[in-house]
Amino acid sequence: MECHVKANMDKCSCSYEPCPRKGKCCECIAYHRQMDELPACVFPADIEKTFNRSFARFARMINEKSGKKG
Repeated sequence: MECHVKANMDKCSCSYEPCPRKGKCCECIAYHRQMDELPACVFPADIEKTFNRSFARFARMINEKSGKKG
C-alpha cells in the first residue's frame, strides 16, 4: 500500500511539531493505540493542544457535545 504523506499532511491536525509520524496515518494510529490514546485528528484544536488524547477525554468530549453528564 502506498502512503500519501503529502495529501495526509494537509489534513493532519497534530500540533506536536517534532512528531515523526505526521502524515503517516497508519503509523500514528498504531503508536497512539499502543499508548491507549487516540490520534490528534479525532479531537478539535482546543482539546488536541492539551495533548490529553485519552479514550476518557474523547468520551467526555462526546458526552459534552450530546449534553450528557459523565
